[in-house]
Amino acid sequence: MPQFPANPTRRDPYKNFKFRVRIDGQVVLGASKVSALIRTTEVIKFRQGGDLSGPILTPGKTDFTAIAVEEAIAFGSVIPVWAGMMWNHEAAPGGGREMGLKNFRKNISIELLNEAGQLAIKYNVFRCWISEYQPLGELDANGNAVAISRIKIENEGWERDADVSEPVEVAL
Repeated sequence: MPQFPANPTRRDPYKNFKFRVRIDGQVVLGASKVSALIRTTEVIKFRQGGDLSGPILTPGKTDFTAIAVEEAIAFGSVIPVWAGMMWNHEAAPGGGREMGLKNFRKNISIELLNEAGQLAIKYNVFRCWISEYQPLGELDANGNAVAISRIKIENEGWERDADVSEPVEVAL
């Protein structure tokens, strides 16, 4: 079976620089970097009495590593509003600075595109919330770069979207 069933003459794998991140269905404009999706399952070793052959390995608890997203700073970004749900800068009744519990968890998607900008692979990430927010990166008057914000997104798992199939590539 060819690597690309819908495009059997394709030999090149997808590139890592064409992607989109969606929060609440909205594309995060200027998303410039996304860390890897990592799932780790602990190994539980045990040995049965009288068994000399070695330990039996069985899967244990599974954890999903937080995802870091870097975004070029833009006025209409959805990220500052989402990040603001984790900390209220105004004192609440009683003097505390409580977080907003309503809608602070969101499902996001990470979409990998082919060179023509067609959706090729999509991962849905579940029950996400921002655990770290850097609204403004380093500023440098002598630099020549775009201003970047950074978030760290905790999540409770992800899966590849089976409804997304390989796009048929067109010749130009």
